[in-house]
Amino acid sequence: MKKAIFTVAAVCLLATGGISANELESHSNNLNPITVAPELSAFCKAVMQGDVDTVKKLIELGEDVNQKSLGRAPIHYAARYNKAEVLQVLIDNGADLKIRCDKGMNAVWYAKRSHADDALAVLEAAMKK
Repeated sequence: MKKAIFTVAAVCLLATGGISANELESHSNNLNPITVAPELSAFCKAVMQGDVDTVKKLIELGEDVNQKSLGRAPIHYAARYNKAEVLQVLIDNGADLKIRCDKGMNAVWYAKRSHADDALAVLEAAMKK
């Protein structure tokens, strides 16, 4: 019964307010489109997973080893997740050791913060060259 009363009241308000179905349709076209949250690139996912073969293949196909995804470069993900072998592949293919994430941190910071000793060793050796 309450549902019926509410429905009748809503119809009466719409009818007396002068809103028609046509006006509702025209207003719905002005709504902002739904924005999709950004997603981590496939290249950075492969780096995080330590998938050396996929990383090498993507680099061969022209993937930029310094292209940021979600504000971090692939070298940051490799350092953060202690993927030393992938990190070496990135460095061998021109990854910028000094590149900073959007928050201002570099790969060494990520390795130290994550206690990623293997990745830190790779970074320190590369910086000495």
